Amino acid sequence: MKNKILILALLGVFSANYIHSDEIEEVVVQASILNVTQDKIGDPLHILSGTDISDFGTTDLGGTLDSLLGVTTSDYGTAVGQPIIRGLSGSRVKILTNGLVNRDVAGIGADHKNEVDLNDIQQIEVVRGPSSLLYANGATGGIINIVDNTIATSDIEKRLLKLGFETQSVNSGDGQSFSVADNLGGLNLYFSYSDSSFGNYDIPSGAVLHEEEHHDDEDDHGDDDHDEHEEDKGYLDNSDSAQEATRFGVSKVADWGYVGLAVSSSESIFGVPYHGEGHEDHGDEHGDEEEGHDEHEGERIFSNTESDKVNIRGQVGKVDFFFQDSEYSHTEQHAEEEHGDEHGDEDGDDHGHGEEGPTTFSNDSSEFGFIVDLSNDLMTQKVSLNSSEETVKIFGDEAFMNPADREELTIGYFAKRDFDMFEVSFGVRYDQIDTSGSLTEHHEEDGHDEEDHDEDHEEHEEETTNYSFDSSNLSFAFDLSRPLNENLSLNLGYSNVERAPSVVELFMNGPHLATGRFETGDVNLNAETSSNFDIGLSYEADNTYASLTIFRNDTDNYIYLMDMHDEDDHDDHMEAMDEDDHDEDHDDHGHAEGLIAAQYMQQNAELNGYELQVGRVFNLDSGDLEVSFSRDVVNGELADGMNIPRLSPARNIYSVEYTMNDYLFDLSFKDVEDQKDVAEEETPTMGYQMLDTKVVKTFDLNGNSLRVSVFANNLLDEVARNHSSFVKNQVPLPGRNYGVRFNLTF
Repeated sequence: MKNKILILALLGVFSANYIHSDEIEEVVVQASILNVTQDKIGDPLHILSGTDISDFGTTDLGGTLDSLLGVTTSDYGTAVGQPIIRGLSGSRVKILTNGLVNRDVAGIGADHKNEVDLNDIQQIEVVRGPSSLLYANGATGGIINIVDNTIATSDIEKRLLKLGFETQSVNSGDGQSFSVADNLGGLNLYFSYSDSSFGNYDIPSGAVLHEEEHHDDEDDHGDDDHDEHEEDKGYLDNSDSAQEATRFGVSKVADWGYVGLAVSSSESIFGVPYHGEGHEDHGDEHGDEEEGHDEHEGERIFSNTESDKVNIRGQVGKVDFFFQDSEYSHTEQHAEEEHGDEHGDEDGDDHGHGEEGPTTFSNDSSEFGFIVDLSNDLMTQKVSLNSSEETVKIFGDEAFMNPADREELTIGYFAKRDFDMFEVSFGVRYDQIDTSGSLTEHHEEDGHDEEDHDEDHEEHEEETTNYSFDSSNLSFAFDLSRPLNENLSLNLGYSNVERAPSVVELFMNGPHLATGRFETGDVNLNAETSSNFDIGLSYEADNTYASLTIFRNDTDNYIYLMDMHDEDDHDDHMEAMDEDDHDEDHDDHGHAEGLIAAQYMQQNAELNGYELQVGRVFNLDSGDLEVSFSRDVVNGELADGMNIPRLSPARNIYSVEYTMNDYLFDLSFKDVEDQKDVAEEETPTMGYQMLDTKVVKTFDLNGNSLRVSVFANNLLDEVARNHSSFVKNQVPLPGRNYGVRFNLTF
């Protein structure tokens, strides 16, 4: 409370997030989705410029967008942050790059990152409503489109060279970037390279909470047990990350249009700061309670990702066409650290230390299609046709799903017309989705005595059942905008979007250690149908602006992952594991005993909430001062009266931004409230206050420019937990961070 009063006194007035300057200043901001300016789009939309992104330093995609109104993140440390829009996440929010779906494996696990390259991008667009139906199916939450200039759509007039460097204190890390764009012999060429390396990040003392701290029956471990915990080390183990990314593009522009080729590659490595293991019975099995209690003490757990994409994109007349081929892999690995004589010789491996082999998640996909512009003087019209296929595979020691294939054929239509008194937008999309996969069940053969079972522990029946689903989904959206007077306007939006179950929701069947759960899918899931209605009022007069949006989303057959509280249900899931997993010679699988049983389920659900923002710009003699306030709230309830799991709490965001000539100062204070409306088996999450600031100075160097940004995050060094995270107790948000970013443009 003292922190809140101090900051409110410091700010003195209302505020919002730092991007509102893009909305109040006379700046032409164009959305690439429809090639129209931001003020002519009725859909709920944010546009975050590439400059704003780089000013605050490198972070994950969700963290980059977390201060936008109605947008939050589900983090797994600073390397992984999956965006949430109005309480919807996962496959309900599509991540796009230049209008094409980014097909990685982020939807398979909360610890999997959205593999995107945010170096030298033009902007990020967050879009809902009719226009989003042109670009992705099942996006009940909306789409997030990352726009870069790898394929130039118009001739580059002069060479542009950019150099970047940054450093951060919270992780003792740094990053470098380079990009160049030029026109040689009539061909537009582009190349960019970025490399970043960040260590384990600092956290406030006592920020990490361990599971046993919530159970009275484990108090007898005594002080030695707490000495093993690492919450007071000042940093979070396995929270490091590094990424290297390159993009190359070439294009030819002529009177008939343009055609271009882009090749991009990205590699990353990052620690997994939490890896759920079962420890409950290991102490007795090994005769050493302390050793069994923390089976992976001192073990390095990390992930490698590799992404390669080839894109062909162009425009001939009124037809935009595209092709994308991508290969993506995410490998989780264990590496035992050296323990000296603590474990003696290789006999320590009998306890499973470092024995787990790598587990690889892969997604190989191809996609092609086109968008035809049928616009005329009366209205904007576009038709899209898209075909894609992808194969998702998991193989290795911790594989929990058989390979699955998905083929999609979709057609979309968008229209917008201005009728003087009001403007109407309409979108419709038809999707034909074919999904195939399988489930394998293990059955122990009868008739083996105990001795034979020990010798032939792998002799058991496997029964695999194949499944194939054909889903035809029809989605549509409608938006109406009307000015009530010269300062006040009204926006009404309605959408009905169908989403086919993802392959994970259908075929998941095994221990998912990163979430600490034994997750089970359901092949009987039906398609979701999301009916969303929102009404918005916006006001702008002189230098004052305000807006209020109220929304309600009724979803039939809402799919969610529910923790099971019935021990019998947990035992049923464990029966699917081989009995050999409990044999003391095979304790590397025994960790499944300590996992929470979680089942993909569905029932009708309702989400509702509102987004409010108020601000004013004061034109001072020395510069412009903008103060603003924003608040977003989302509530979610299932048909049985239970709360939707892991729903983001309400937030208030206060901000002050001052600009003077080549200087910019920004101070924002985010007050995240307690989340007490929790699902069954969930625990409440305390709120926190996050104070961030940045100071930016642009230097003119004889026609070149140097932009220097000094930024600070979590200045109050708050213990902060994200309620939407599966690992909120074990993986808190970083502590106080100072950083500086240099961007030199020739």
